[in-house]
Amino acid sequence: MKFLKLIFPLFFIAFLFSCDDNKSSDISTAAPTITIRLVDAPGDYEAVNVEIVDVMIKMDNDNTDDNGWISLEANNEIVNLLDFTGGFSKVLVERFAIPAGTLSQMRLVLGNGNTIVIKNQNNEDEVFDLKTPSAQQSGLKLKVNTLIEQGFTYDFVLDFDVSKSIVRAGNSGNIILKPVLYVKAEASSGIIKGMVSPIDVPAMASVLVDDNGTPEPEDDFIISAFTDNTGAFALWGVPAGTYEVVVTPLDETSDYTSGSAIGIIVNNGQTTTIANPIELQLKPGSISGDVTNDIVVTVTLKLKGTTEIITTIDSNANGEFLIENVPAGTYIVTVSATGFVSQEIEAVVIPKAETVLTVITLAV
Repeated sequence: MKFLKLIFPLFFIAFLFSCDDNKSSDISTAAPTITIRLVDAPGDYEAVNVEIVDVMIKMDNDNTDDNGWISLEANNEIVNLLDFTGGFSKVLVERFAIPAGTLSQMRLVLGNGNTIVIKNQNNEDEVFDLKTPSAQQSGLKLKVNTLIEQGFTYDFVLDFDVSKSIVRAGNSGNIILKPVLYVKAEASSGIIKGMVSPIDVPAMASVLVDDNGTPEPEDDFIISAFTDNTGAFALWGVPAGTYEVVVTPLDETSDYTSGSAIGIIVNNGQTTTIANPIELQLKPGSISGDVTNDIVVTVTLKLKGTTEIITTIDSNANGEFLIENVPAGTYIVTVSATGFVSQEIEAVVIPKAETVLTVITLAV
């Protein structure tokens, strides 16, 4: 009976802690837990399928040998990295209990079932094996050096840079997977979310990060993500700071060019949502004309329905002129010369095209 009286309070205390796991950040004696998500920096492929075997961590900086790795028991599965752009992420590990201390390194362990899908010359999907160098089959090691304390949950983002990770091997024809990964703690970085307009133009959003404020440009890096079919994007793991978010159409032949949002402030551990969609700009066109009087004329350009002069140029001695970099729209072109009656012509400019005005003759 004395034994039962002693053991019952212990069970009761254990029950209280187990019932309050969802409030681990408030309980100093609870074991810390870790959540790891996978996101992707885009690559120009149809699919990049990698076999994820495990995620492992090593605690304490003074353990320099290859022992002491802790498996986080990630599911063994094949995932398409290109599925995790535009705000999507893959949860590899969720609230896994780990020891307190210094989390010094993290390792993503890949298997051999890695493939890449590329469009061939006939615009058909073609699947190739991704070879993995033997030196990396044990997993790519990433430095973390994060203090892990009792009672807290830690969220990390693994950013898999696909475009830098795919290497073509000389004349062998082999395509090699040399993973380039970045790891960031969500508490020491933020997320930028936004929309792009028009939504039916596939695009890539990106920010340039000045790494540690060093003057060397090679230390800077880009965080990028594709938009999804609703025009949404999410940039994960952005360090605190103020950024310009640039959105660029994927198709270089598109009628649209880049748009941007400036002054986007990121705070560590928070999601910044850009209030208004980033507008992709239509590519400019041009306007050309020829005055039969063979004299130098002055040409002014106004947007139809306004009085503001956008630009003024002079023709050459033969009356020929060209106005370049004109945004798409409807304009009024005024041609004038001393001693002649000015003439106004309506001109419709479309992206990437030259609008040629009918031959102009000025009356005296």
